[in-house]
Amino acid sequence: MPAKRTFDAELATLEALRDASPEAAEPELAKALSHRNNLIVSKAAALVLHHQLTGLTPNLAAAFTRFVENSAKSDPQCWAKNALAKTLAAFEYQEPELLLMGMRHIQLEPVWGGSADTAGTLRSACALALVQCRELNSHRLLIQLIPLLADKELPVRINVVRAIEQVGNDSATLLLRMLVELPSDHPEFLGACFSGVLALEGPSAIAWAGRFLSREDDSAAEAVMAIAQTHTIEAFQLLRSTFAAARDAWFRNTVLSAIALTRRQEATDWLLDLVANEEDDQASGAHEALCGSAPSADTLDRLRQLGKPCI
Repeated sequence: MPAKRTFDAELATLEALRDASPEAAEPELAKALSHRNNLIVSKAAALVLHHQLTGLTPNLAAAFTRFVENSAKSDPQCWAKNALAKTLAAFEYQEPELLLMGMRHIQLEPVWGGSADTAGTLRSACALALVQCRELNSHRLLIQLIPLLADKELPVRINVVRAIEQVGNDSATLLLRMLVELPSDHPEFLGACFSGVLALEGPSAIAWAGRFLSREDDSAAEAVMAIAQTHTIEAFQLLRSTFAAARDAWFRNTVLSAIALTRRQEATDWLLDLVANEEDDQASGAHEALCGSAPSADTLDRLRQLGKPCI
């Protein structure tokens, strides 16, 4: 039988285990995790998670370690390691050395004109999973996470910020505040830092985040959206005053969108008043903000009454 047909048959056999009982699937998935093919193992790892077969955790860990070796050839694109790390994280795997191995893994693979690192997703997954390791206190966690703040891949840096947020203590909060103060060319990274500080400190940090809004740039827009996600009256009040002071048309519309996303009734009423008053571009901006915020049935009805339904 041609190799392609054999491989397809193996994948089909594995996929059929999705509808099997966990007891019936377990021995077959244990066998599949020892397969040399990375796509077979990635499928098996996903099915182990599907069936919640935590008893196969040692098999998952052994497969992970195996695919780290000669990884560009044994596991191109990190398909197996990514799936294995995802399942181990979901099972709250407690052995930090394996996760640290994944956090430090660089996998250069040939691309047109050179090589590219394909292990960014893996480093992110392992960093987030490391926070669950009860063996590591918050100080040791931060020591391991901080080096990845210099990772070449932006998504990795953003996920490390999220991991630092999950550490959740005063040191984590101070570190995130410091990162906002440093120059950055990546607003998304700053947005994750703003969100982390506000999630950890709550409304008391809104005034701090408000210090950055006068820039009226992409980083200010990230701060605006992070403030909105606190869903507090303080957020609405600050955003409303920010809108009144803003001069850039794009930023003003961003603030209106953020106000809608506070989900405050006061904010909705204020935006509806803008729509009703039809004051130059404010009415259209408020209308767009409300319609883009997954409005409630009541808000949709009030917009229809104003003759401004969401299209």
